Amino acid sequence: MIKNSSLLLVVLLFLAACGQRPSENLEVNMNDVEVGELQISSETMNDIIQNIASPIEVAALISSMNIPFSTSYLADPDNLSTNTTSFEMAYSLGALSADLGYLNIYEKTGTAVNYLSSINRLADALQIGQFFDFATIKRLATTSSNLDSLMFISINSFNNMDDYLRETDRSNLSALMIAGVWMEGLFLATQVAVQNSNEELKSMIGEQKLILNDLLLILNNYKNEEVIQGYIDDFETIKKIYDDVKITYEVGEPQAIEKDGMLMVIQSESSHVMMSDDTLQRIIQVTQEIRNLHMNI
Repeated sequence: MIKNSSLLLVVLLFLAACGQRPSENLEVNMNDVEVGELQISSETMNDIIQNIASPIEVAALISSMNIPFSTSYLADPDNLSTNTTSFEMAYSLGALSADLGYLNIYEKTGTAVNYLSSINRLADALQIGQFFDFATIKRLATTSSNLDSLMFISINSFNNMDDYLRETDRSNLSALMIAGVWMEGLFLATQVAVQNSNEELKSMIGEQKLILNDLLLILNNYKNEEVIQGYIDDFETIKKIYDDVKITYEVGEPQAIEKDGMLMVIQSESSHVMMSDDTLQRIIQVTQEIRNLHMNI
């Protein structure tokens, strides 16, 4: 069930879709932003991002299970602190973007506008709001009528943002946004699992063991920065529990398919997650604690 999830970029790049708005009291002190001594190549970073599970997928799975929408799974954008660092804003921006993905899957356009407003302020404060087509993304995000177009525009916006963050030596903020997206998506999945027993959802939660390893690889690139080391320590706490999750793979028969007039042979593979109910409960508990800590809840 592991997927190559470029859809991560959809929720990551709903970002500042609610029209230009002043950043109010949000300010970025560029002295907060330092670059670690280690470096991950752009190719490696992109490969890791492509494999991070998308909260869009999480939300779509939850919706397919006919589980009612609930705001209790989401962070409250009105509680967003306006007196914070660029690190915390980047992380919160990712987390709120994940929540926005959930809202759009359930077509809660009225509620989504509140998240768009907060995300817009964060993007402007981080000086990346100029890389988004605000009007178009807002229209697509609040109507949910054309997710394919939204994905295309969002991916393009993300690439521009990521390039700019790298050019201005702020790739550490990009890493924290990714961390925020992933953590909020895991929180959403685990909170639903509390009330709903579903093997597919349980497998998705278990497979995050692989994603977490990749995420820590990104974050450890900036481990010499005290703030990011704090995030690493917390994510390592989750990783220790995931050590009890076992994942095996079964290779299927090769299949011949036709694509663009050419015959291609693809190798199918399925994964099997082995996770006890006790391990799941511990993942649920520690995910809630760490998520709430970093969202100031």
